[in-house]
Amino acid sequence: MQVKTIETQGALRQNCYVLVQDGCSLVVDPGSDFETIVKEVGNTSLLGILITHHHLDHIGALLPLQEKFSVPVYDFSSCRDLERITVGPFSFQVIATPGHTTDSITFYFAKERMMFTGDFLFHHEIGRCDLPTGDFSVMQESIQKIKTYPGDIIVYPGHEEVTSLQEEKEHNPYF
Repeated sequence: MQVKTIETQGALRQNCYVLVQDGCSLVVDPGSDFETIVKEVGNTSLLGILITHHHLDHIGALLPLQEKFSVPVYDFSSCRDLERITVGPFSFQVIATPGHTTDSITFYFAKERMMFTGDFLFHHEIGRCDLPTGDFSVMQESIQKIKTYPGDIIVYPGHEEVTSLQEEKEHNPYF
């Protein structure tokens, strides 16, 4: 699976990801830059949009993408914790990881050893818990859940650089 990263040019410079496999694609967290996202989807068949949480910097281009492509959205309201979902050639697990927000989820692609964490987990940091629906004690529970996954998983966060779960287990002060 190919992962294309788009650092959107909105106020918070959020990471949007376009996942491509076998002529199909998924979009993760379309924060803004609708035209850039459409360009990266290219001539692949867009099968769905994955939303880690509903802060504006992660969903700014969601409605225009839905209107253009008429594809399903996978988010907290449409998925269950630990549910396994297959969409075309893509297979992933949904992990509830509240703390930054009550609707925060992580998408785990086990075969590819990849996680898309939104604002739950960053390189050596975690998402803020002081915004509406954030809760640090709930965040700690989510961290304990994620710590049980193998360290060789690559973590694609909602902002800044890619990391690994092992790197976070060893160097993230919240772990």
